[in-house]
Amino acid sequence: MATTTRPAGPADAADLHELAARTFGLANPPGTPQSDIDAFIAQHLSLSSFDKYLADPDRILLLAHDDGAPVAYCMLVAGPIADPELARTVAAAGPGPAVELSKFYVAASSHGSGVAGTLMAATLDAAAATGARQCWLGVNQRNARAAKFYARHGFEIIGTKRFLVGEQRHDDHVRARPL
Repeated sequence: MATTTRPAGPADAADLHELAARTFGLANPPGTPQSDIDAFIAQHLSLSSFDKYLADPDRILLLAHDDGAPVAYCMLVAGPIADPELARTVAAAGPGPAVELSKFYVAASSHGSGVAGTLMAATLDAAAATGARQCWLGVNQRNARAAKFYARHGFEIIGTKRFLVGEQRHDDHVRARPL
């Protein structure tokens, strides 16, 4: 399959929402109630959410296609980190401004195909183009597949944070890498 990546635009909101709805649950630990996953999707990954994300100049969304079909996406978020403790954790990891890799999801049918690596290369290029000196992310501590992937791409654990999915609080590792 031929994988391509490109910046997402307003016309991609529906594809991004559909892809997010299919992939978000894959990143949650086993036992996460479907109702909590659905609540998170409704609140943060709805069509209207993606319309807002795509209109926000502090966000960059990339979409990966395999043979023309959307199979993965990511979202980078620039700007200050709202949580003071998290901001200190990220600042201690390296000098200069940081950009968050807020979302990075690949359809289950494309796991192991190389799509994630292709999208990560484009993501890191886009992150560096913002002028940031480092890229950081949060990943569920029980998501071994994602942890291995991020470690392969230079993201090291620098701390922890909590992440709310519906009514469930999850423990995330905070990872960062220089750009």
